[in-house]
Amino acid sequence: MTPFGGYARYYDLLYMDKDYVGECDFVERLFERFSPEPVKTILDVGCGTGQHALVLGRRGYSVTGIDVSPIAIQLACDKARREGVDFRTIVTDVRDLILEERFDACVAMFAVMNYLERNEDLRKALRQIRKHLDAGALFIFDCWNGLAVMRQLPSVRVKRVVHGDTVLVRIAEPELDALRHLCKVNYRLIASQGSHIVDEIEESHVMRFLFPQEVIQYLQNSGFEVLTMCPFREMNGKVDENVWNMAVVARAVE
Repeated sequence: MTPFGGYARYYDLLYMDKDYVGECDFVERLFERFSPEPVKTILDVGCGTGQHALVLGRRGYSVTGIDVSPIAIQLACDKARREGVDFRTIVTDVRDLILEERFDACVAMFAVMNYLERNEDLRKALRQIRKHLDAGALFIFDCWNGLAVMRQLPSVRVKRVVHGDTVLVRIAEPELDALRHLCKVNYRLIASQGSHIVDEIEESHVMRFLFPQEVIQYLQNSGFEVLTMCPFREMNGKVDENVWNMAVVARAVE
Protein backbone atom coordinates (compact mmCIF):
# COMPACT_ATOMS: atom_id res chain seq x y z
CA MET A 1 0.00 0.00 0.00
CA THR A 2 1.21 3.51 -0.79
CA PRO A 3 2.14 5.38 2.39
CA PHE A 4 -0.25 8.10 3.48
CA GLY A 5 -3.35 6.69 1.89
CA GLY A 6 -6.14 6.36 4.47
CA TYR A 7 -3.59 7.15 7.19
CA ALA A 8 -3.38 10.72 5.84
CA ARG A 9 -6.97 11.41 6.94
CA TYR A 10 -5.91 11.17 10.59
CA TYR A 11 -2.44 12.64 10.20
CA ASP A 12 -3.23 16.06 11.66
CA LEU A 13 -4.96 14.57 14.69
CA LEU A 14 -2.03 12.24 15.34
CA TYR A 15 0.41 15.13 15.22
CA MET A 16 -1.68 17.93 16.72
CA ASP A 17 0.95 18.18 19.47
CA LYS A 18 3.79 18.69 16.99
CA ASP A 19 5.44 22.11 17.25
CA TYR A 20 5.29 23.21 13.60
CA VAL A 21 5.79 26.86 14.57
CA GLY A 22 8.97 26.05 16.50
CA GLU A 23 10.27 23.92 13.63
CA CYS A 24 9.70 26.76 11.16
CA ASP A 25 11.48 29.11 13.59
CA PHE A 26 14.45 26.75 13.37
CA VAL A 27 14.33 26.75 9.56
CA GLU A 28 14.26 30.55 9.51
CA ARG A 29 17.29 30.69 11.80
CA LEU A 30 19.11 28.47 9.31
CA PHE A 31 18.06 30.79 6.48
CA GLU A 32 19.46 33.76 8.38
CA ARG A 33 22.77 32.07 9.14
CA PHE A 34 23.49 30.29 5.88
CA SER A 35 21.59 31.87 2.97
CA PRO A 36 23.67 34.45 1.03
CA GLU A 37 20.46 36.20 -0.09
CA PRO A 38 17.08 36.71 1.60
CA VAL A 39 14.84 33.68 1.07
CA LYS A 40 11.55 34.51 -0.61
CA THR A 41 10.52 31.36 -2.49
CA ILE A 42 10.51 27.87 -0.97
CA LEU A 43 10.03 24.41 -2.46
CA ASP A 44 8.49 22.18 0.22
CA VAL A 45 9.22 18.56 -0.74
CA GLY A 46 6.90 16.03 0.88
CA CYS A 47 4.68 18.81 2.21
CA GLY A 48 2.05 16.34 3.45
CA THR A 49 -1.03 18.10 4.79
CA GLY A 50 0.72 21.45 4.54
CA GLN A 51 1.42 22.28 8.18
CA HIS A 52 4.91 23.71 7.63
CA ALA A 53 3.84 25.39 4.38
CA LEU A 54 0.97 27.12 6.17
CA VAL A 55 3.26 28.56 8.84
CA LEU A 56 5.82 29.71 6.27
CA GLY A 57 3.10 31.09 3.99
CA ARG A 58 1.67 33.15 6.85
CA ARG A 59 5.16 34.60 7.35
CA GLY A 60 5.26 35.93 3.81
CA TYR A 61 7.16 33.24 1.93
CA SER A 62 5.95 32.04 -1.46
CA VAL A 63 5.69 28.27 -0.95
CA THR A 64 5.22 25.49 -3.49
CA GLY A 65 4.42 22.17 -1.83
CA ILE A 66 4.72 18.78 -3.51
CA ASP A 67 3.66 15.39 -2.22
CA VAL A 68 2.99 11.97 -3.71
CA SER A 69 -0.22 11.54 -1.67
CA PRO A 70 -3.34 13.02 -3.32
CA ILE A 71 -5.23 12.78 -0.02
CA ALA A 72 -2.57 14.77 1.82
CA ILE A 73 -2.45 17.41 -0.91
CA GLN A 74 -6.23 17.80 -0.85
CA LEU A 75 -6.16 18.30 2.91
CA ALA A 76 -3.42 20.90 2.49
CA CYS A 77 -5.45 22.76 -0.13
CA ASP A 78 -8.57 22.72 2.06
CA LYS A 79 -6.68 24.15 5.03
CA ALA A 80 -5.03 26.84 2.91
CA ARG A 81 -8.42 27.99 1.63
CA ARG A 82 -9.95 28.03 5.11
CA GLU A 83 -7.05 30.01 6.55
CA GLY A 84 -6.64 32.32 3.57
CA VAL A 85 -3.01 31.32 2.99
CA ASP A 86 -1.83 31.31 -0.60
CA PHE A 87 0.51 28.45 -1.41
CA ARG A 88 0.66 26.18 -4.43
CA THR A 89 0.37 22.40 -4.17
CA ILE A 90 1.26 19.73 -6.70
CA VAL A 91 0.77 15.95 -6.57
CA THR A 92 4.05 14.51 -7.78
CA ASP A 93 7.00 12.35 -6.78
CA VAL A 94 10.19 14.29 -6.06
CA ARG A 95 12.10 11.83 -8.25
CA ASP A 96 10.01 12.97 -11.22
CA LEU A 97 9.82 16.66 -10.31
CA ILE A 98 9.83 18.99 -13.32
CA LEU A 99 8.88 22.63 -12.74
CA GLU A 100 9.83 25.51 -14.96
CA GLU A 101 11.22 27.58 -12.12
CA ARG A 102 13.87 27.76 -9.43
CA PHE A 103 13.60 28.51 -5.74
CA ASP A 104 15.62 30.33 -3.10
CA ALA A 105 15.46 27.30 -0.80
CA CYS A 106 14.11 23.78 -0.57
CA VAL A 107 12.93 22.10 2.62
CA ALA A 108 11.98 18.46 3.24
CA MET A 109 10.58 18.21 6.74
CA PHE A 110 9.74 15.32 9.07
CA ALA A 111 11.90 12.51 7.66
CA VAL A 112 10.72 12.91 4.05
CA MET A 113 14.13 11.88 2.68
CA ASN A 114 13.95 8.64 4.67
CA TYR A 115 11.16 7.43 2.37
CA LEU A 116 13.66 7.11 -0.48
CA GLU A 117 14.55 3.47 0.00
CA ARG A 118 17.16 2.73 -2.69
CA ASN A 119 20.44 4.40 -3.59
CA GLU A 120 19.03 5.33 -6.99
CA ASP A 121 15.94 6.84 -5.36
CA LEU A 122 18.17 9.18 -3.35
CA ARG A 123 20.25 10.09 -6.38
CA LYS A 124 17.19 10.86 -8.51
CA ALA A 125 15.54 12.95 -5.80
CA LEU A 126 18.66 14.99 -5.09
CA ARG A 127 19.30 15.59 -8.79
CA GLN A 128 15.76 16.87 -9.29
CA ILE A 129 15.92 19.10 -6.23
CA ARG A 130 19.25 20.54 -7.41
CA LYS A 131 17.73 21.38 -10.82
CA HIS A 132 15.19 23.60 -9.09
CA LEU A 133 17.71 25.63 -7.10
CA ASP A 134 20.04 28.43 -8.17
CA ALA A 135 23.66 28.26 -7.08
CA GLY A 136 23.86 29.35 -3.45
CA ALA A 137 20.30 28.25 -2.61
CA LEU A 138 19.81 26.14 0.51
CA PHE A 139 18.47 22.62 0.87
CA ILE A 140 17.38 21.83 4.46
CA PHE A 141 16.02 18.51 5.67
CA ASP A 142 15.83 16.34 8.75
CA CYS A 143 16.25 12.57 8.76
CA TRP A 144 16.76 9.47 10.86
CA ASN A 145 20.41 9.21 11.86
CA GLY A 146 21.66 5.68 11.23
CA LEU A 147 24.20 5.96 14.05
CA ALA A 148 21.39 6.30 16.59
CA VAL A 149 19.06 3.81 14.90
CA MET A 150 21.67 1.05 15.14
CA ARG A 151 22.55 1.90 18.73
CA GLN A 152 19.04 2.37 20.13
CA LEU A 153 17.13 0.06 17.74
CA PRO A 154 13.50 0.76 16.77
CA SER A 155 10.87 -0.60 19.14
CA VAL A 156 7.11 -1.09 19.24
CA ARG A 157 5.35 2.17 20.06
CA VAL A 158 1.74 2.99 20.90
CA LYS A 159 0.27 6.46 20.63
CA ARG A 160 -3.18 7.44 21.90
CA VAL A 161 -4.81 10.73 20.94
CA VAL A 162 -8.13 12.08 22.22
CA HIS A 163 -9.90 14.88 20.36
CA GLY A 164 -13.50 15.60 21.34
CA ASP A 165 -15.37 12.29 21.12
CA THR A 166 -12.77 10.75 18.80
CA VAL A 167 -10.05 8.47 20.15
CA LEU A 168 -7.16 7.38 17.94
CA VAL A 169 -4.85 4.54 18.85
CA ARG A 170 -1.83 3.94 16.64
CA ILE A 171 0.40 0.90 17.04
CA ALA A 172 3.76 1.03 15.24
CA GLU A 173 5.66 -2.26 14.90
CA PRO A 174 9.11 -1.99 13.29
CA GLU A 175 10.98 -4.59 11.24
CA LEU A 176 14.68 -3.73 10.99
CA ASP A 177 16.73 -4.64 7.90
CA ALA A 178 20.15 -3.45 9.02
CA LEU A 179 22.05 -4.62 5.93
CA ARG A 180 19.91 -2.46 3.63
CA HIS A 181 19.60 0.43 6.11
CA LEU A 182 15.82 0.00 6.15
CA CYS A 183 13.15 -0.08 8.82
CA LYS A 184 9.67 -1.19 7.81
CA VAL A 185 7.16 0.35 10.19
CA ASN A 186 3.83 -1.46 10.23
CA TYR A 187 1.10 0.88 11.42
CA ARG A 188 -2.29 -0.14 12.73
CA LEU A 189 -4.60 2.78 13.36
CA ILE A 190 -7.91 2.39 15.21
CA ALA A 191 -10.38 5.28 15.35
CA SER A 192 -13.32 5.10 17.73
CA GLN A 193 -16.16 7.32 18.84
CA GLY A 194 -17.74 6.44 22.13
CA SER A 195 -17.81 2.65 22.32
CA HIS A 196 -17.81 2.17 18.53
CA ILE A 197 -14.84 1.58 16.27
CA VAL A 198 -15.43 3.74 13.19
CA ASP A 199 -12.26 3.05 11.22
CA GLU A 200 -9.29 0.70 11.12
CA ILE A 201 -6.31 1.29 8.85
CA GLU A 202 -3.17 -0.72 8.27
CA GLU A 203 -0.22 0.77 6.40
CA SER A 204 3.45 -0.05 6.14
CA HIS A 205 6.02 2.72 5.74
CA VAL A 206 9.57 1.72 4.75
CA MET A 207 12.18 4.14 6.09
CA ARG A 208 15.78 4.35 4.89
CA PHE A 209 17.92 5.56 7.78
CA LEU A 210 20.93 7.59 6.71
CA PHE A 211 24.46 7.80 8.07
CA PRO A 212 26.21 11.18 8.18
CA GLN A 213 29.07 10.31 5.84
CA GLU A 214 26.79 8.81 3.17
CA VAL A 215 24.58 11.89 3.36
CA ILE A 216 27.62 14.06 2.66
CA GLN A 217 28.66 11.84 -0.25
CA TYR A 218 25.21 11.75 -1.88
CA LEU A 219 24.87 15.51 -1.60
CA GLN A 220 28.34 16.21 -2.97
CA ASN A 221 27.68 13.93 -5.94
CA SER A 222 24.44 15.81 -6.64
CA GLY A 223 25.76 19.35 -6.76
CA PHE A 224 25.62 20.37 -3.10
CA GLU A 225 28.08 21.18 -0.36
CA VAL A 226 27.15 20.37 3.22
CA LEU A 227 27.29 23.41 5.48
CA THR A 228 26.29 21.79 8.75
CA MET A 229 24.73 18.72 10.32
CA CYS A 230 23.19 19.12 13.76
CA PRO A 231 20.51 17.69 16.03
CA PHE A 232 17.12 18.81 14.72
CA ARG A 233 16.26 22.23 16.20
CA GLU A 234 19.69 22.49 17.91
CA MET A 235 21.75 24.53 15.47
CA ASN A 236 24.90 24.50 17.60
CA GLY A 237 24.64 20.88 18.74
CA LYS A 238 26.71 17.88 17.66
CA VAL A 239 25.47 14.82 15.78
CA ASP A 240 26.48 11.53 17.40
CA GLU A 241 25.03 8.09 18.11
CA ASN A 242 22.59 9.57 20.64
CA VAL A 243 20.86 11.88 18.15
CA TRP A 244 18.04 10.07 16.33
CA ASN A 245 16.78 13.03 14.30
CA MET A 246 19.44 15.11 12.59
CA ALA A 247 19.14 18.22 10.46
CA VAL A 248 21.22 18.74 7.33
CA VAL A 249 21.90 22.08 5.68
CA ALA A 250 23.39 22.00 2.20
CA ARG A 251 24.04 24.65 -0.43
CA ALA A 252 23.71 24.26 -4.18
CA VAL A 253 27.03 24.77 -5.97
CA GLU A 254 27.98 25.26 -9.60
